[in-house]
Order: sequence, then C-alpha cells, then structure tokens
Amino acid sequence: MPKAAQASGAGGPEPLPFEEAVKKLESIVDAMESEELPLETLLKRFEEGTRLLRSCQERLAEAEVRVQRLEKDLAGDIVARPFDPGTADRDIETA
Repeated sequence: MPKAAQASGAGGPEPLPFEEAVKKLESIVDAMESEELPLETLLKRFEEGTRLLRSCQERLAEAEVRVQRLEKDLAGDIVARPFDPGTADRDIETA
C-alpha cells in the first residue's frame, strides 16, 4: 500500500503534492514576515509551516534515494551511487 494511502487510512489528511506544499510554505513565510498577526495566529502558521517543511524534506530524501537507485552507468546498467549535485549536469550531458 502506498505511503499516501497509509497516511490517509490512519486518519491523517491526504498530503499535498510537493509543489503545492512548497507554494503553501512560501505563502506562510511571506504572511508571517509581512503581516502583523496575533501571536496565536503566528504560532498556528509556524506549526503548519513546520509540518509542511518536514513533509517536503521527507519527499526530497525519498526522491534522492530513487535517483540513486535508477542511475545508469555508461554501459546502460542500472547502478546505485550517491547523488552528487556537482556532477549532475555532466551526467545529463553525457547521457
């Protein structure tokens, strides 16, 4: 069973897609920085932002693991190797 289905089956809300979570997190940060909000509202937004941030970090970590598992060597064989952002552009050019 997919994790999203497990989470919603456990009574939790369905997680937002990654891009929507990032946009919502950005809007929370903008509102907290630009608006004069009551302390209770700030705390609620901070808590929501913290949950969104944790969710986004988990999804990015999962994506990194998937990329590591799916990378191919020059012979076309799938090999697991750590993700190195410094070589990502070179890998795309040689593919």
